[in-house]
Amino acid sequence: MGYAMVELPFAVSIFHSDPNMFESDNAPTISFEFFPPKGPNGAMRLWRSVERLAPMGPQFVSVTYGAGGSTRERTVAAIHTIRDRARLDVAGHLTCVGASKLETMAIAQMYAKMGCHRIVALRGDPQNAEVGFEAHPDGFEGSVELVEALKETGNFHVTVGAYPEPHPEASGDNADVLHLKRKFDAGADDAITQFFFDTDTFLRFRDRCDKAGIDKPVVPGILPIEDFAKMQGFAKRCGATVPDWMVTAYQRASESGAEELLSISIATEMCDTLASEGVDHFHIYTLNNPDLPYQVCQALGVEQIPMRIAATAGCA
Repeated sequence: MGYAMVELPFAVSIFHSDPNMFESDNAPTISFEFFPPKGPNGAMRLWRSVERLAPMGPQFVSVTYGAGGSTRERTVAAIHTIRDRARLDVAGHLTCVGASKLETMAIAQMYAKMGCHRIVALRGDPQNAEVGFEAHPDGFEGSVELVEALKETGNFHVTVGAYPEPHPEASGDNADVLHLKRKFDAGADDAITQFFFDTDTFLRFRDRCDKAGIDKPVVPGILPIEDFAKMQGFAKRCGATVPDWMVTAYQRASESGAEELLSISIATEMCDTLASEGVDHFHIYTLNNPDLPYQVCQALGVEQIPMRIAATAGCA
């Protein structure tokens, strides 16, 4: 399977003047998640996000993979575009859904050929939510098998998902920690959590991971809230708790048009609290809107890297 460049109305390349300038004594390191665009407007939204957030010096950015592999070609195209034009280290998401082992590993090798040696390995959302996950007859049974196969190649840094609150399909209170341990035992290098809004939830989860013998990085996933109602839908599907105080706070903020300020405040305070507990890296879910992540990074003291941006007319 080939890939096509994400179509943009102009060609833009971003060059870091000094890739080591990001590090500072106090600011955390960060990474960002994007999703593959759909159509010209989506491509513009993605590129605006990359263009604005690249100067924040992320360790890497990740590109998601739609339910059932539905965005596979667009994911590959987005990875290629971001690597080629923004010169960022990109982690491609890869799931087990709707593909054989050979097909899944072919995507991984395509990533590698593009220079993408980071993979976020996930089981993936089921193609039919009512039926639940069903492995492809010739596919991987889940993320543990996928991690093992990726690490056997010797080509990839493998990141996995983690759930500080019980996954909707979890069989017990500690099932998510035990499953995460199996993924690390299979060779995973680190993990990124689902978003959450109670820092104590993450810290308790981290303690349980320590108790289980997990000694590799578990990075908190931070979601600056762009649309509170949409976020509630996301949270319901993934089992994330939305505290009552947040519901009240956004109701009041909407009356004065202060939702954006509230979102920045919540995300920044969460990161500050976690940083005081030793967390030094945050993975920020952007939803392809750079504005809130950018302002959160600024509030955290993340320094921008001076960059030279070259633009030429024409399409990609």
